Amino acid sequence: MNREITIKSSSGNVFYDLGLDNPEELLVKAEIAFQLNNLITKNNLTETQVASVLGIELNQISELREGKLNGFSLEIMREFLKALGGDVEKETRFLALSQESI
Repeated sequence: MNREITIKSSSGNVFYDLGLDNPEELLVKAEIAFQLNNLITKNNLTETQVASVLGIELNQISELREGKLNGFSLEIMREFLKALGGDVEKETRFLALSQESI
């Protein structure tokens, strides 16, 4: 059985390519989650420490670390990034670049 495989170029945003709603926001939230995970790892923070700094429950830290971001608004994720000393300007530049590619 021969099936033809169609290859399509990516837009640069996997969420857009999958046809999901609000692909730009999803991409930025994924970037922020990536930065948060890097900060947590780089600073050897425990989930308990992070929960205390961010004022959220431990299970929510686990969700962030696992990329389960539906329960977090973009605004709150930006606040989390600021609270952990992340680069919010980098996130803003990332959003601008991602919107140009779509």
